[in-house]
Amino acid sequence: MRQHEAHGLARAALNVPDAIDSVAFCLNGERIVLPSGTSPVTTLLDWLRGAGGLTGTKEGCAEGDCGACTIAFEEPDGARVAANACLLTLGQIHGRAVRTVEGLRDPSGEPHAAQDAIATRNGTQCGFCTPGIVMTAWAHAVEGGNPHEALAGNLCRCTGYRPILDAFDRMPSEQPAPMDLPSIPAAPMLAGGGQVFHRPDSLAALVALRVAYPDAWLLAGGTDLGLRISDHREKPERTICTLAVPELAVAEVFPDGMRIGASLPYRRLLQLCESEPGFAAFASLLKRLGSRQIRAMGTLGGNLGTASPIGDALPPLLALGASVRLTGPDGEREMMVEQFLTGYRRNALTPGEVVRDVWLPRPPAEARFACEKLSRRHDQDITAAGLSVLLTLDGDRIATARVAHGGLGPSAARATAAEAALTGASFAAATFGHAATALNSDIAPLDDLRATAAYRRRAASNLLRRLWWQWSMPEAA
Repeated sequence: MRQHEAHGLARAALNVPDAIDSVAFCLNGERIVLPSGTSPVTTLLDWLRGAGGLTGTKEGCAEGDCGACTIAFEEPDGARVAANACLLTLGQIHGRAVRTVEGLRDPSGEPHAAQDAIATRNGTQCGFCTPGIVMTAWAHAVEGGNPHEALAGNLCRCTGYRPILDAFDRMPSEQPAPMDLPSIPAAPMLAGGGQVFHRPDSLAALVALRVAYPDAWLLAGGTDLGLRISDHREKPERTICTLAVPELAVAEVFPDGMRIGASLPYRRLLQLCESEPGFAAFASLLKRLGSRQIRAMGTLGGNLGTASPIGDALPPLLALGASVRLTGPDGEREMMVEQFLTGYRRNALTPGEVVRDVWLPRPPAEARFACEKLSRRHDQDITAAGLSVLLTLDGDRIATARVAHGGLGPSAARATAAEAALTGASFAAATFGHAATALNSDIAPLDDLRATAAYRRRAASNLLRRLWWQWSMPEAA
């Protein structure tokens, strides 16, 4: 397709107006519109600390690891969602409601209970990371759950975690209340500073833009791609953001599985896996996929699109027998995830195609399903060795076996030799030992800063051996 024809196709599909929209969002309860010409790929953190004049939000790592930049989204249903301002672009937050630490005091000037709890429980020391911790606590007051897990995305440089966790644990919970947020019109195209930022509102418009601008950045949550802006200080000339495409945000539950949109955040996927039978093992792994801040942004589509060998969600998808649905200028097609991943950071997308959604088959009620991950830190760390296993049993024999690994080769992949050693064999320690030995022929680990190849081989084999103990004698595991 010639460039001018593709450009015309994109404009027709989008009904792009002649005027370029301005970034608008709700900040601490007030609707604001940024000056025309503001670059839509400026990070929210840079804008807050610069033109926004709100310096309570700090920059620690610019990589989404330390949590000093934590803000919270306020959702119409009353939910509060902690996120990393360093990884969010202004184009991504158009139309959303953002709360910073400066906006927590009530109209009378009294501090919020989260601020009071941190202060009175001696949860602040040097104070640099405190605003981010306070914002996490503010979101936690509504979201609830384990305080340790809530705090995983905030690194206290003074190592004062005990009083901070004490403050989290004793802070009163709050019931989410629907919010009457200001109405902000959609913005199909934002531009400024030499950057163009598209926000298509349909799958057809997204595909048309992908055809017209094949070199544009395709951005969803930005937990990986956003690093190029926040850390490497790149400024893409053109970005296509998928967050306003409703077809990519689906979360459909069926008796035999779930269909998950490519742009649905991990936060929502975790909620589904925790509530749906058969997916508890996947939920346990998702709780270690980044932090609450990262899970508010990251997506399955992003893990599949980058095709990184250490993508945490990929081994579970392979073990489950998940399939991915692609949409492009020639229509739709669906393939198994193992066919979609074609090598190191390579996938089967053709020009103009995008990932639409993922089908997650529900494991049989009697199946054994596990998602294991080893990393240097338990929380919010990159996988050194990952292993996901799904077995079905026929009496005391293994009827079927799907074993998948991550971080142990150029791509997340099925471990076919280990599967062969398990299939048809007795459900016994010796069988798992044979499979653990066979696993060595399935993997090709490297030495790097996270682990040596020798460690990875031994650790992956031991993960497989340990599963027998966990499944057969859980009290001894």
